[in-house]
Amino acid sequence: MHRSALNPSDTICAPATAPGGAISVIRVSGADAITIADRIFTPTGGGSPLACRKGFTVAYGTVVDEGGEVVDDVLATVFRKPRSYTGEDSVELSCHASPYIVQRLIALLCLAGCRPAERGEFTRRAFLNGKTDLSRAEAVADLIAASTAAEHRTAMNQMRGALSNKIAELRKQLLRMTSLMELELDFADHEDIELADRNELQRLATDIAATVGGLAQSFKTGDAIRRGVAVAIVGETNTGKSTLLNALAGDDRAIVSNVHGTTRDTVEDSVTIDGVRFRLIDTAGIRHTDDIVETLGIERSYKAIDKADIVVLLLDAAALNAHATPSDGTLNASAIPPPRETTPNSDLAKRLEGKNVIVALNKCDLPGCETITPTLIARANNALSTLSPSTPPITMKREPRLSPAETPLPSITTQHEPSSPILLSAKTGTNLDTLKNRLVRMAAIPEISEGDVVVTNARHYHALLAAANDIQRVQKALNERVPTDLVCEDLRLCLHRLAEITGGEITSQETLNNIFEHFCIGK
Repeated sequence: MHRSALNPSDTICAPATAPGGAISVIRVSGADAITIADRIFTPTGGGSPLACRKGFTVAYGTVVDEGGEVVDDVLATVFRKPRSYTGEDSVELSCHASPYIVQRLIALLCLAGCRPAERGEFTRRAFLNGKTDLSRAEAVADLIAASTAAEHRTAMNQMRGALSNKIAELRKQLLRMTSLMELELDFADHEDIELADRNELQRLATDIAATVGGLAQSFKTGDAIRRGVAVAIVGETNTGKSTLLNALAGDDRAIVSNVHGTTRDTVEDSVTIDGVRFRLIDTAGIRHTDDIVETLGIERSYKAIDKADIVVLLLDAAALNAHATPSDGTLNASAIPPPRETTPNSDLAKRLEGKNVIVALNKCDLPGCETITPTLIARANNALSTLSPSTPPITMKREPRLSPAETPLPSITTQHEPSSPILLSAKTGTNLDTLKNRLVRMAAIPEISEGDVVVTNARHYHALLAAANDIQRVQKALNERVPTDLVCEDLRLCLHRLAEITGGEITSQETLNNIFEHFCIGK
């Protein structure tokens, strides 16, 4: 059924629990929910029907099909409007989690007068019935999808109203400004009357701009928590990038071969390290090639670097040793060609500029590569200057201890990486924990406490950016003594942007459809 055709007067049903486990809960909601449930449910011991029971009561009984056969023993929980999840009369049937039983109960409910719920329809009704606002409703989907403690805490904070309350405070301040300025318009014929103190309004606008800007800035942290910190593993062919991805992910996700140019496309996997989700991206080896397909793969590698929050630049320690000239410690010219404006290496240099880069020397399990020596550092720096002239030289430096982030909600792109390389073996796992610690420290995801407001939703972020632009125009207009009616227009726009976040002024069905289509059935 298409979203626009949904009838809010229908009584709907769907499993409210995910498949698996021992118990399933089937939710029924709508004006006839209790009556329909009574048609298939028989209380044990001759108890009263559900229609005669109060809300928040549970009855034990059986569900019987059309032929009189018992389908399952169930618990029926009654919720009376408006004190239910959807704000409507509701019944939740707790049954055994057999797929057959669940399907039979849904079929019997539909025969009795229900229709199957669409994706997110229960939460949609909760929003339409005033049981929740839009930002809290969206947090339900985030909570279901949460796989780390940080994701769970940010979703829980939003579902409990942390963002909604902050937006309500902002709107209250904006309404005060708007009221004072529009009151002046009522006395426009009296030019000597100024009811709103321009200095006070400017201070208020400055406070609002700072709060809106701070919320928008938190999206970098929120997006990293929700989607994961993007880590691109890059380097030349055969340096062990795919092996490193598999080692970090704990699975044979990428094909590993000693044939140069095996990886032709990006390969992604997610891994959680110390409660932080990382999106690992294995990329095609960067080298000079006339192979069209491999060239396309290298271009995708560059795109992955552009989007990455962290870049792991992998060098082959064994190759550095093998191609070195003992007299000066430099690389053989055939190992890595000199940079030119048109070479992939110069492109790599441009893309690494301003990025968080971790330099890792791989294959320390091979003879002669067991330790970091001054000679190996010199050779690695030579390779780095060829691959990326803008990369700072690496030095021999002890790995600093992992320390907690001290600043609240920092941007993940503002951390500075120590210049010491990590000597590791992706094959054996040697020093893999050191790399993991460095990734966690560089990601700089703060610990989320109860009540912290972190924006994780792109829709909220764009609304905040628009509101920030509106309030900045208000600030400029106040400074330049722009007529009151023009200032009020920007204030109204800012109010509208903030209302879009919580749903206070959303009337477009298309907008609502786009939001709830990402939910699962039963929520």
